[in-house]
Amino acid sequence: MGTGRREEAIRQARLVAADFERALRGDSEALLNRPQIVREAPSEDRRAIAAAAPKAPPQKTLRDLLGIFLNDPVKVRGDKVRMIYNNAIPIVGEVLGMDTPLRSIDREACRRLMDMLLWLPTNTKKRFPKLTAVQASEMAKAKKLTSTLGYAAINSYMKCLSALMNFAVNEGYIDRNPAKGLRVVDPRHRRDRRLPFSNDQLRAIFNAPLYRGCVDDEHGYADVGAAHPRRARFWVPLIALFSGMRMNEICQLDVADIRRVDGVDCFLITSRSNCGADDKKVKTSTSERFVPIHPRLTEIGFMDFLDERRRNGSVKLFPELTLSTTGYYSDPFSKWFRRFIHKAKATRPKTCFHSFRHCFRDALREARIDHDVALALGGWSSGSGAEGTLTAEAYGRGYRMATLFEAMKRVDYPTLDLTHLVPSHSPPTAG
Repeated sequence: MGTGRREEAIRQARLVAADFERALRGDSEALLNRPQIVREAPSEDRRAIAAAAPKAPPQKTLRDLLGIFLNDPVKVRGDKVRMIYNNAIPIVGEVLGMDTPLRSIDREACRRLMDMLLWLPTNTKKRFPKLTAVQASEMAKAKKLTSTLGYAAINSYMKCLSALMNFAVNEGYIDRNPAKGLRVVDPRHRRDRRLPFSNDQLRAIFNAPLYRGCVDDEHGYADVGAAHPRRARFWVPLIALFSGMRMNEICQLDVADIRRVDGVDCFLITSRSNCGADDKKVKTSTSERFVPIHPRLTEIGFMDFLDERRRNGSVKLFPELTLSTTGYYSDPFSKWFRRFIHKAKATRPKTCFHSFRHCFRDALREARIDHDVALALGGWSSGSGAEGTLTAEAYGRGYRMATLFEAMKRVDYPTLDLTHLVPSHSPPTAG
């Protein structure tokens, strides 16, 4: 270091080290305070990164949802269900928009739909073919038309929409159902909506030419004649009156559905068919049941009619009835029955074929039949699942057939005289 002295050399070395430390500290601070320079990725790289990023799926519309719902492989939708939704949702779509994203449909829009339905005229397409549903509703409201949809019809539309939205929630398309709980309240008491047939109506029905003597049971059922045909149009109303069975439960019966269980002849109401066909339906799980055949039906000749069907090798009890496009035997029969009671002068407000079921329920009450036994006979739900279901073969609980038959024998209509239907009084002719 230019000196021969040791002490001087150490001093100079320390001075050099101090200078170096100061220089190093200054460079570090300058480096920290220097603006950072970030190199952008080339445009080609940016496009590749954007393409690799996951894209949000397009939002489902009401039109999309309807198609997915009806074709969902998890649950098979029958022809009648498809028809109901395909008819209802386009009307709904006139207010909400068929191509509107589901997330844009809110509670307010659903309420607008309900307000429109409140004034929608019945048979809109036939009565006002040039108007949309919205236009027809506005016109009816302005003119204060009274022939508008009933409460049940309005709620049916809202129920369809709510079911679709529930499906959308379950599939993750939306977070909540905007139509949940939206329905109009029917101010009428539940028991006032549909009534049993009166005694006068029952007498008019079962004294019509079809039951006294007619030309035939096709086009001549309302004309007096010498024929006494005993096929579906003769038996279905009688079975309904003396069993409480629903129209389609009767119309779809197979010959094999009339069985003898524990010594009692009975109807088996089931969706299963022994011949492998898929033409039978039941309303609920409690609808599947055995119903003892009422002694009055036997007296009138039902078991003889059954024997004839068996000898003929018939699969269906009423082979002349046809299956409708909706999958129900009862649809065509229902239309005929409305014409029948009109010609029999038995039409009254709030009564229809289902009134036979109300007659049967009242007859059970009059006979003081135990409530749970009545539920089992009619296939009404008790509110406790399988408790109201009678199946002597498939379940380990339920009433014995003898118990049900004893209850059935007590069902009576004392003001209705049917002696003219007993074969010795009115011999049947081949139909």
